[in-house]
Amino acid sequence: MTPSHKTSPKTLVVKLGGAEDVAHDSALRDIAQLRQDGTNVIVVHGGSAEANRLGSDVGHPARTLTSPGGHSSRYTDPRTLDLFVMATALVNRRLVGALQGLGTNAMGLSGLDGALLRGKRKSAIRSVENGRVRVIRDDWSGRIEAVEPGILRTLTTAGLTPVIAPLAMTPEGSPLNVDGDRAASAVASAVGAEALVLLTGANGLYEEFPDETTRIETARLHQMDELMGFAQGRMKRKVLAAGEALSGGVERVMIAAASSASPIMDALAGNGTTLLGSEERAEVTS
Repeated sequence: MTPSHKTSPKTLVVKLGGAEDVAHDSALRDIAQLRQDGTNVIVVHGGSAEANRLGSDVGHPARTLTSPGGHSSRYTDPRTLDLFVMATALVNRRLVGALQGLGTNAMGLSGLDGALLRGKRKSAIRSVENGRVRVIRDDWSGRIEAVEPGILRTLTTAGLTPVIAPLAMTPEGSPLNVDGDRAASAVASAVGAEALVLLTGANGLYEEFPDETTRIETARLHQMDELMGFAQGRMKRKVLAAGEALSGGVERVMIAAASSASPIMDALAGNGTTLLGSEERAEVTS
């Protein structure tokens, strides 16, 4: 049975995808409506499509690394990191401008601002190439270790909608490429958000991708290992991020399609895959 949540959360974090086929117009309209209705919304966005375009323009095309566990990520050598910083800044300004045009007072940030997101670089990562495992040592990606929630609470209390680019700061003060879904998860946990929406190209998690009739409507935190077995490609990151958010106290995480006319509202109403915390912390109503 699909859960129906008729009331909006007090604080909601939304991850807007950065892939080529993901449009944001409908999601931005939903954000504007939620803000008008009194929900504090924090936006985290990607930048992969813009980074790919910039890389192609300057003759430094994107490369993807695939871990032995099947997780895919952008290979972020120093030149790619520079391009990613520029690309996410462009995306950030466009999103902020669009929200301002919808009457929502938005403020653009990256994880570098005020050390909002602090991360640790992976000194070496393993990548499977042509069936062999290679060790990559010049990659500037990593994972978030801490979030400064005070900045975000100050902004939302002042009526602003933070829009965050997925960059973190290393202890040495260098930028770091971090996964946008996991960044959104970390932000949601840090600010005590009731809900996290991860918008993507697919309408949730399928047991047998791409067969939409096998979509998983609801699942709980204790089922994460099973769900990871169904996830493919980039969906693995989203399921991983969902599990981290639920473990961090977020009550529900929705993975849903960005392509509907009202994607965030639909996700909150249960259209997609809704992942819930423990029985004690989350209830399903029909």
